[in-house]
Amino acid sequence: MENGSSKNWNFHANEGLSSASAVTVRGVLNALYDNLNGEDERAVIPLGHGDPSAFPSFRTASVAQDAIFDSLSSAKYNCYAPTVGILPARRAIADYLNHDLPYDLSPDDVFVTIGCTQAIEVSLTVLSRPGANILLPRPGFPYYEAIAAHTRLEVRHFDLLPENGWEVDLDAVEALADVNTVGLVIINPGNPCGNVYSYEHLKKVAETARKLGILVIADEVYGHLTFGNSPFVPMGVFGSIAPVITLGSISKRWIVPGWRIGWLVITDPNGILRKSKVVDSISSFLNISSDPATFIQGAIPQILTNTKKDFFSRINNLLRETADLCYDKLQDIPCITCPTKPKGSMFLMTKLNLSLLEGIEDDMDFCFKLAKEESVIALPGITLGLKNWLRITFAVEPSTLEVGLDRIKAFYDRHAKKQ
Repeated sequence: MENGSSKNWNFHANEGLSSASAVTVRGVLNALYDNLNGEDERAVIPLGHGDPSAFPSFRTASVAQDAIFDSLSSAKYNCYAPTVGILPARRAIADYLNHDLPYDLSPDDVFVTIGCTQAIEVSLTVLSRPGANILLPRPGFPYYEAIAAHTRLEVRHFDLLPENGWEVDLDAVEALADVNTVGLVIINPGNPCGNVYSYEHLKKVAETARKLGILVIADEVYGHLTFGNSPFVPMGVFGSIAPVITLGSISKRWIVPGWRIGWLVITDPNGILRKSKVVDSISSFLNISSDPATFIQGAIPQILTNTKKDFFSRINNLLRETADLCYDKLQDIPCITCPTKPKGSMFLMTKLNLSLLEGIEDDMDFCFKLAKEESVIALPGITLGLKNWLRITFAVEPSTLEVGLDRIKAFYDRHAKKQ
């Protein structure tokens, strides 16, 4: 009998998956956690990702917990769900979004997804075709690049302008687009920049998309998480100018990212996406994909309808407090510069001045040494498209954030170039 170890087998691993994972937020964060000093007995300070659910101050609304319990207890949602999502959930999501729109969505405009990440996967996959390209923001959320590579959709990056509050460089968008461009992505409120776009700027984005004959994918997973002087304006408001695919979830606003429930919504009163068969393609994709747990879908109407305004106010006020704390304390670290104070989401981008540091090669090196020496996790900007920047989350317990920022200051003092 032939020894199995000596046989030449016909299969091997897809090495592209390893390289794609390495440049995602999760891939880089996992590597940073692996680099922690096991002998450091201090608590790890997680300033690298937007999941504050572990902190007592950010616990979700009791209404949301009760909704899950009621859904399970009803025994109505132990079944398979329709691939587009159960009707009560789709109707509730449409009603929730309609509060901010000048026209009404119907349940047929809503597709329930496994968090916002599946919504990203669906939207890019249905737009991919040979030779097609999509315009993505830089800095941005690298999951878009990973999915585009997987679907063989060419990526072209337009810059966000820090000197203009991280607005879209619309001149660059027009220069990048051609007849094979299918759409552009905006993230508002911004990940990773903490920006919140004005009504006027979003209207210009829509007008640019109409001029180019492309759609807008509006990633609004941080929708309504705003605490500056700019209110949240959904891109769907401009759906009559250019068709919009809106992506969202309850993960961030309700602080439950592990529940994995989101949505993809067509905001297109002119019916362009239905005429072009994009909506049919979304349904077809979901027919061959997984769908979120039915009992969580069953809880959505109660969650969206019954959560009190004071819960949202408390979370936004807490984010305002921690954003101010983070921005102010970073001013005391000479090697770090924040171009703007965040107005929304859970992050800010800050620029590294490597000329003030010794023994630090770049942002990746900074973050790996910070993890090993101070047990603080921050995300290197190269992961998001900006080399020698950092993304820092302020969505942590205020006392924990203060400790983490003090450790970053100590790290700077240790590595500061001698005058």
